[in-house]
Amino acid sequence: MTAAEEKQRIRELVWRLLVDRGYARPPYPVRGRIPNFIGAEEAAARIISSREFFEARTVKVSPDSPQRPVREACIRLGKTLVVPSPRIRRGFYIIEPYAIDEKRSYEASTIRGLFMFGSPLEPESLGGIDFVVVGSVAVSPRGCRVGKGEGYSEIEYAILRMLGKIREETPIATTVHQAQIVKSIPTEPFDVAVDLIATPQEVICAKDRPPRPSGIIWELLDSRKIAEIPLLRRLSRR
Repeated sequence: MTAAEEKQRIRELVWRLLVDRGYARPPYPVRGRIPNFIGAEEAAARIISSREFFEARTVKVSPDSPQRPVREACIRLGKTLVVPSPRIRRGFYIIEPYAIDEKRSYEASTIRGLFMFGSPLEPESLGGIDFVVVGSVAVSPRGCRVGKGEGYSEIEYAILRMLGKIREETPIATTVHQAQIVKSIPTEPFDVAVDLIATPQEVICAKDRPPRPSGIIWELLDSRKIAEIPLLRRLSRR
């Protein structure tokens, strides 16, 4: 079985497990998504309470449903929030510190609110990212993860790493249900491992996580992805 096939087997197992055990929450269907889960708010609270989040000025958070509470906390607590648009089709968006009235922080933390309250961002203009929160379908105690299989989190990371906005040591976290933690996940050169795994019950510090890619590995990137994402097209011409 190839690494890609094993990753897909893990995804299918976790999606089915979350549904069968009643851990999944809307949006449905769960399959094909970064799954929302019961306890997402508690897992987010553990990340928000971490030293890494407290010390960060600029935080990049995925646009997925279970990470919405982390985005809301960034808005309420005056962090610079960077969020990629879904599938990176419209690039990255930014919400500046204290730009949103606290009463509208929930609304601004949704994807619809991101486009209403956020501003399009050229990533070259960023000073740097201090902390990253990604969504996962499954993650191992070593910090290896799989998303929904389309590679957008990896592309986002590679773009920002290539531009010098993220470093190898920039902490990366994910929030998941305990049922999304699996024994092991195979890795490929473009994979982005995490440092912190927050569940509703605990925070796990990944041990011996694999190194992360230093930028875009163009030869491994599907040409269709480059065609679909204007930012990638622009960077490919450099």
